[in-house]
Amino acid sequence: MELTETNFNETIASGLTLVDMYANWCMPCRMLAPTIATLATEYEGKVKVGKLNIDEAPSIASKYGVMSIPTVILFKDGKPVAQKVGMGNKSSYDQMIQTAQ
Repeated sequence: MELTETNFNETIASGLTLVDMYANWCMPCRMLAPTIATLATEYEGKVKVGKLNIDEAPSIASKYGVMSIPTVILFKDGKPVAQKVGMGNKSSYDQMIQTAQ
């Protein structure tokens, strides 16, 4: 799911939402994209998984202190509960989600 400044707050407002903060020019972000896509498929119906282009939504990136990308933030009912900066493997994101459930 592609997140924007328009739909971000509504999307993260309830339940668990995993947000990949990225930019098109970021090579590690591109390398992480297949992992995020796999998570979206595996957690469909349980966890919302979205991508937010920080170049198009700098105010959101700033609000959550994103200084490096990729940064993946897990939100629970609108509040950040876990964050990982840099490339992670799938199991590290699985663990974030399992801990928050």
